[in-house]
Amino acid sequence: MDKTLAWLWLADAVGSACQYAQELLELYPDPVELYDLLRTGSEAPPACLTPHALAQLRDTTPFDYEERLDHCLLSGIDVLTPDEGVYPDRLRDLPDLPLALYVTGDIACLNGRRYAGMVGTRRPSTYGRQAAFDLSLSMARAGVVLVSGLADGLDSEAHRAAVQADVPTVAFLGTAIDKTYPASNAKLRTAIEKGGGAVCSEYPPGYSGRTTGTFLARNRLIAAQSEALCVAEARTRSGTLNTVGHAERLGRPVLAVPGSIYSALSEGTNELLRTHRAEPLCKAADALDILGIGAETAAPAQQRFDPATVGADAQAVYAVLKPTPQSIDALCAAASLPAGRVLAACTELELMGGAQAQPGRRYIAK
Repeated sequence: MDKTLAWLWLADAVGSACQYAQELLELYPDPVELYDLLRTGSEAPPACLTPHALAQLRDTTPFDYEERLDHCLLSGIDVLTPDEGVYPDRLRDLPDLPLALYVTGDIACLNGRRYAGMVGTRRPSTYGRQAAFDLSLSMARAGVVLVSGLADGLDSEAHRAAVQADVPTVAFLGTAIDKTYPASNAKLRTAIEKGGGAVCSEYPPGYSGRTTGTFLARNRLIAAQSEALCVAEARTRSGTLNTVGHAERLGRPVLAVPGSIYSALSEGTNELLRTHRAEPLCKAADALDILGIGAETAAPAQQRFDPATVGADAQAVYAVLKPTPQSIDALCAAASLPAGRVLAACTELELMGGAQAQPGRRYIAK
């Protein structure tokens, strides 16, 4: 029997994000042994198996999955299982690790690299988009593999930056492996796969089962594959903060891009910073330092700052910045804005490359 068939049989029965997957794996590192046990009835089945999973295991056999495995082989879909060396090492410690992972693209990028997650809202501001793209581009140029979810918004910006840098990027789907969601990202997915990256899913081709919670379930995989999780822009209640929770549970460092105190899109990231759940992410070096990568390796040619990419307050402050340092009070007077808004604008400008902080909370045009 092809052991992969036994893994597919077991993975389908217990479902995705199975809370006892690691326990089951420790009891039966070879699923063929479990199949033989259930077929012969020589021992009691593992107590961790739910009645539903046990019933499906008894009603099916690994041989029922031959057609699916053949389809994957013919379609260029790799099926990775925990007993294989090519299985992502960073997922192995998950208590609910995938017992079968479907992958398109190049599986080589799933191990042996440095990994940073980049996540955020699906409907970002111009500031959020630019921040996610620029930070991701610098990290990718330093050799970091960006990990995200191929969703609208900031996920897409991270993947696009990696593609532009010609560096592999890893996407985890909340859908069947042969479905791209949103469909508008089909070209981006192709670019990821052709560029040495990988697209991964717990859900087989043609999957038509339960879809409630599948995107939240995939968030744990983004967090697990990442050595550090970066959040570019997020509301206080969002799937992004669900990913943060997984990162915290796994002991992964979290970094957040500071945002305007007047933007609802930055309420989540600012709250992460206020409560010290995250470190500030103002430049790529903040994340690279955590990964142990020298900032000198991330010195791409900087794009010329475009004031149109920042908000109205930041534009007003940028217009009064000078080559010589100015205090916050001086900028408040020159821009006719209160201190809180000037501080937020200076943070935005610093991140976007329009200003540079000097000692004593003074700023110059960059």
